[in-house]
Amino acid sequence: MIHPLQALASLGQSPWLDNIERRLLNTGELARLIQQEEIRGVTSNPSIFHNAIARSSDYDDLLSTLTADGCSPEEIYDHLVLRDICEAADLFLPIYELTQSEDGYVSLEVNPLLAQDSDSTLQEAQRLWNKVNRPNLMIKIPATREGLTAIRGAIAKGINVNVTLIFSLKRYLEVMDAYLIGLEDRLEKGQTILEISSVASFFISRLDTKADKLLATFAHGDSAKAALAVSLSGKLAIANAKMAYQQFKQVFSSERFKFLESHGGRVQRPLWASTSAKNPAYPDTYYVEPLIGPHTVNTMPPVTLAAFKDHGVAKVTVEDDVPGAQMVFSDLDALGISIANLTQELENEGVSSFVDSYQALIKTIEQRRLVALQQG
Repeated sequence: MIHPLQALASLGQSPWLDNIERRLLNTGELARLIQQEEIRGVTSNPSIFHNAIARSSDYDDLLSTLTADGCSPEEIYDHLVLRDICEAADLFLPIYELTQSEDGYVSLEVNPLLAQDSDSTLQEAQRLWNKVNRPNLMIKIPATREGLTAIRGAIAKGINVNVTLIFSLKRYLEVMDAYLIGLEDRLEKGQTILEISSVASFFISRLDTKADKLLATFAHGDSAKAALAVSLSGKLAIANAKMAYQQFKQVFSSERFKFLESHGGRVQRPLWASTSAKNPAYPDTYYVEPLIGPHTVNTMPPVTLAAFKDHGVAKVTVEDDVPGAQMVFSDLDALGISIANLTQELENEGVSSFVDSYQALIKTIEQRRLVALQQG
């Protein structure tokens, strides 16, 4: 009997793991998850690597060696991260080959300090792509205004891209357009677009976290508005994703894409990220079960992945009650809540959070480097 994670694949959704750390590789746990068909890819970000490196001693041996070799904290970070990414990519390569490059990807984020610099982001994407030198790598580029130009450029260079930190429907349309232009740029130069893959990572639970706080401010006001606010708690994130899926279907059924598809172009799959239930009042599979459907990915942190495997319900749901999803937007507008403001704040906070994690990690590495130098 197949478990719910395995059932997702038959419904067109790929479960990925939103975590990577040396322990998963050293103990064989990542290999086990792959072999038992629990995951078909893995994502990382600066916060994940900060937790992995700062909170364990698993990286100390290599860190000491690199320190002795005279490497800077930034160079040490590069070595530690790229080792994990390369080893994980090798483990996923059989899935990449079996699915004809549909799955089996490992995602690596560009330096978050470059999020507002298109040219530097593209240069960093190219450097990481060349360094890792694995066909099943995806370079994560944030969907900032400046990131859009870098996304187009990376796709045009034949680099697989995981577009990250998408919150708004308007920005999502711009992300899909950047992807399509990148493919078109390659075709115009007579270059192949076969096997170029991309996903668009829509962040889910963070939107409810922010919206629910605003909705709570209506609790002691006008009774009608208070009742409406209560009914909307925990509704925006899923509604937003459902509407994004409708946009995805429209764009990738267009004549524009059909032309690209005839030359081997692939759809840019929506990826649901930030799918842990941060509010303890919500079920632990709250952001997984309502968003299952063809051509999608859900990258889950370990706790959410285990919960869905244990008691998740796998059935196509992403197009259930689309009119209800549209109504959520109308109701929030009636309360005077601006989705545009919410999503822009979340984008800014997301970039800032990754910058903080990166800088904290570099500081940790520098501290350990100094200790290694003293011991040496």
